[in-house]
Amino acid sequence: MNLNENEILQVLEENGAILRGHFKLSSGRHSDVFVQKFRVLEHPRLAQRFGQELAESFPGSFDLVASPAVGAVVLGFTTALAGKARFIFSERSGDRMEFRRGFVVPPHARVLVVEDVITTGGSALEVVELVRSAGGDPVGVGALIDRDDPAKRWQAGVPLHALVTVRSGSWDPDECPLCARDEPLDDPGSRRLAD
Repeated sequence: MNLNENEILQVLEENGAILRGHFKLSSGRHSDVFVQKFRVLEHPRLAQRFGQELAESFPGSFDLVASPAVGAVVLGFTTALAGKARFIFSERSGDRMEFRRGFVVPPHARVLVVEDVITTGGSALEVVELVRSAGGDPVGVGALIDRDDPAKRWQAGVPLHALVTVRSGSWDPDECPLCARDEPLDDPGSRRLAD
């Protein structure tokens, strides 16, 4: 049984995965919405269900799933499990993504890139290009949430399918209307957490 977008949105909201306020995103932009996806991905059955939904969105089109670490690893794994595919992940090294840990993309492998939350699309696009440079054939990008951010410039040359779209505003810090109203800024992103 497939979940529809409203049911998924309800699950996200009931689990505290969608926060409203004034937030600094990992891209450095400011937004009125922050998605704390681990409020749902910390529940294995929900993570498994979302992975199944993503795998069914790309039926028979992939034999490998690649995700950017760290945020999308759980969802990528459950998607690969549902699609009976291999799973690998990329890691950031300096300013770029790379496959490490001996991960290999076989020549002409059909690769589904799985991301947790698409905001600008930058990390997903990096993984798509990484797959191409490794000799693979990216077939699409699947995501739990598309933030429908005005900063997104989707130019991957592959389809993007998200289970749910969350409408939100996003601004460069110097153009942020929330800053102009002196609303407190929250920085809940994981990229800037101390070890």
